[in-house]
Amino acid sequence: MKSRKSWCCGWLAAAVWAAAFPLLSTLGPHRVWGTSACAGYLCAAVAVVSWRSRGRAASVWIAGSGAVLVPLAVLVLTGGAQSEVGVVERAGLLTVSRGTPYLADPQAVGEVTPYLPGMALFGLPKALLVHGWEPLRFLGDARLWCAAAFFGCLWAAGRVLGGGGVGQLVGAALIASPVVALPLAVSGIDLPLTGLLCLTLALAVRHRPVAAGLALASACSLKWTAWPALAVVAALLAHRTGLCAAVRATGVAVAGTVLAVLPSALLSPGPLIEQVFAFPTGRAEWKTPAASPLPGRLLADLGPLGWYAAATLLVAGGVVVAVSLWVRPPHGLVPAAHRLAVGLCTAFLLAPAGRFGYLALPVFLSVWARLADPARRSAPARSLVVAGGPAARWDSGPGGAAAGLRPQGPRDGDGRARRGLGGCPRPGRGPAS
Repeated sequence: MKSRKSWCCGWLAAAVWAAAFPLLSTLGPHRVWGTSACAGYLCAAVAVVSWRSRGRAASVWIAGSGAVLVPLAVLVLTGGAQSEVGVVERAGLLTVSRGTPYLADPQAVGEVTPYLPGMALFGLPKALLVHGWEPLRFLGDARLWCAAAFFGCLWAAGRVLGGGGVGQLVGAALIASPVVALPLAVSGIDLPLTGLLCLTLALAVRHRPVAAGLALASACSLKWTAWPALAVVAALLAHRTGLCAAVRATGVAVAGTVLAVLPSALLSPGPLIEQVFAFPTGRAEWKTPAASPLPGRLLADLGPLGWYAAATLLVAGGVVVAVSLWVRPPHGLVPAAHRLAVGLCTAFLLAPAGRFGYLALPVFLSVWARLADPARRSAPARSLVVAGGPAARWDSGPGGAAAGLRPQGPRDGDGRARRGLGGCPRPGRGPAS
């Protein structure tokens, strides 16, 4: 009964959050989402307390329908979306026609592309289907492909983590929550980045530095806000797998990002720097629409000195997070996700321009990591203290006590022997890629 009450309170809180959008938001897509999602969450709350046997499962399906399926279908069919969806689709068209997603001389804010070249991939379906059969043109909507990439990365991360994957019911509830449902319906641009970061952390935890580097390179070629993950993943791998693995993953990530960005950097270096870096930080001739009253934005509005103060605080926050990674590196999925979430929150709060919606990314990372953590589901190993010392740990072999006892070193949450910063793993001592 207590569990059903908790679920009911959760859906009611989500309904209150969604109800604020049709009342306060000036954006049409947000009002559409809020109206549909509020109704879905309220019905989900009723279902979870009315149906004892399968109330929670029914509530998840009802909430998902009201907060994701219905508003997404309505907005895709009517063409309603946040402005960045059109920006990504135009970036795909420009990439096909000119080889670069950046206009040389944009005349308005809507013609600016504040993303790295990798984001244009999600606009390519629109470029290919723009002159096609009318029903198929809806399949070119960038939100659909962003959602496909997001769910694909989460599925892959669950496969990598094995038994530590997120449970189906709880995972579906997380998708139906406003943290994911709102961007999924109205924008979706940050979802591929979020999914790739989850996959990167999962691969790093499972001692696969090359694969983690490739996933991280994919994320870093979408938006430069993914770049702080380089330090977190390097610290995680150095602590768990060895310094060589950390260097390998970082090298792959940096090389992959450079290869993805280099063609556009050579074709349009000026527009890339102006639109990707100067525009989001408020230093371009166009005013960014990301103007939520966050601390960095409020400081920047005070004038040039305020902007430099915000930038100084942003750099100082990054230095603090970097020092924390050196002094106390993360040792598992949850600490790494939390450290990355702290770094991203610091960046979003102190940046000269930003939106409240950006905070959904670190929130999702933290919640997903706690749900998917392999250590949460692994049973504690049986141990036997012997005369060799209180720190000695012994695990029974496959045959139990009759088969003998095997000495074991310090273990991580996923059952692998922990390695420190000292060097590469020895050959034959476990996978490193």
